Amino acid sequence: MRIALVSEGTYPYAMGGVSVWCDQLIRGLSEHEWEFVALTGDGHERALWERPDNLRDVRSIPLWSARHPAAGSDAPPEEFLVAYRSLCDVLVRPLDDDDLVAAQEDRLAFTESLRDLFVVTRRLGVEPLGYVSSDPAIDVLVQAWQRHHQERITLRDALETATLLDHLLRPLFARPVEADVVHSSMNGLCMLVGFAAKWAHGTPLIMSEHGTYLRERYLMPEADGVGRTARFLRLNLFRLLAGAGYLVSDALAPHSRYNRRWQLQNGGEPARMWTMYNGVEPELFPPARQEPDDPTIVFLGRIDPIKDLHTLLRAFATVRTAIPRAKLRVYGGAAGNEEYLASCRQLTTELRLADGVSFEGPASTPVGAYHSGSLVALSSISEGFPYTVVEAMACGRTVVCTNVGGVLEAVADAGLVVPPRDSAAFADACIELLLDDSRRRHLGTRARDRVLGSFTLEASLNAYRDLYSRVSQGRGSRTAEELEPVLTAVVSAAGRAPTTRRPRLEAAS
Repeated sequence: MRIALVSEGTYPYAMGGVSVWCDQLIRGLSEHEWEFVALTGDGHERALWERPDNLRDVRSIPLWSARHPAAGSDAPPEEFLVAYRSLCDVLVRPLDDDDLVAAQEDRLAFTESLRDLFVVTRRLGVEPLGYVSSDPAIDVLVQAWQRHHQERITLRDALETATLLDHLLRPLFARPVEADVVHSSMNGLCMLVGFAAKWAHGTPLIMSEHGTYLRERYLMPEADGVGRTARFLRLNLFRLLAGAGYLVSDALAPHSRYNRRWQLQNGGEPARMWTMYNGVEPELFPPARQEPDDPTIVFLGRIDPIKDLHTLLRAFATVRTAIPRAKLRVYGGAAGNEEYLASCRQLTTELRLADGVSFEGPASTPVGAYHSGSLVALSSISEGFPYTVVEAMACGRTVVCTNVGGVLEAVADAGLVVPPRDSAAFADACIELLLDDSRRRHLGTRARDRVLGSFTLEASLNAYRDLYSRVSQGRGSRTAEELEPVLTAVVSAAGRAPTTRRPRLEAAS
């Protein structure tokens, strides 16, 4: 079959765990043909991965390149404005996640409004980029805000929101992919590519989640200077888009039980879920035979606020007090996060750790990085099922990690897991292991055995092979009738009647 794999900011233009997973899937399932759809920045990114023979096409959808306004963008067609009015109406509603029925109704209404907008633009044969920034569309957004909040949105916030929508909705209006299955590596904007293929061609849609997309949007710091109203609308867009992804997917393939619970909380159905752990080839990650002369902690990953290197550095300051010879080696690139890397270097100086911390840049080989340490650390505030942990365990290295995402499911009793953002607990765990050679090596041996028993690449690829076959045999769009039981189940659990908002998902022309 032909499979379209979709990702944002990763393969083939960046390194990291999601990119590793993409490459594993394409190369490992060589019996299929693949197309890769990459959501990129400006479209000028340089590929960092060698293209496999069965990867037939790589298509970039730039989110932030200069747009090309539609002809007549100052006067959008009335049908467009009708559909856009429905989208704005749900987008500006105050959050009420404590009311399960209202939250689910909002997800359904948002899904319907997106599809209506997609159907209208295909029927009219128009290119809608630029329409949402037109004066009539700005008026629609302002009026919707006033109806629900009894106050006027500022022109600045309206323009910021319209500009953001103009960029973020681009994947929905790009040429729909033609494939037997669309597989999105994450929720959010990537799912717009799958929505378009499903609504245009009835293509089955699978969604994986390496991290919990919505949670990470909440955790990310907001850009300076963005107004309060625009921040609310941006987060509401991501909240509703994540919920739509869980509703529309034919199959959900979370990478951990933790992610599965998050999907259930936000509208996913158990009958469409398969937990799919990441796997590695043990032969490519041989166990280390010796340790460095100095007690050494290794971090391997992208330099990113989500990895919370500030907590790791503060923990290492405590480690150095207890073990003056200790070293910390930080491997990873910082493309797009240069300011965060600079802040890590500044903190290193402030903590007087310059002689103990080295920022190594991207590792020449991950195995070499893991083998260069006595233990491997991961201090993230959000994760899915991180390759760093499983690869390090395969190398027989003991890990100290934060309890986020599926980390505890990976580590179990083969390492130490501590709360996130707790530098004291992280330091205590590192000190305990660095001072106890016998226990550290015993846990390292147990870690490799755990990978061999549960997290091999062969097992992971076989699970995806089965899922693709299963989903492709049930080709077809989830209709309004198929979505109705979702709302009915929530209503029954809450003991109340639903409102009149219902999906009207007519077929796309």
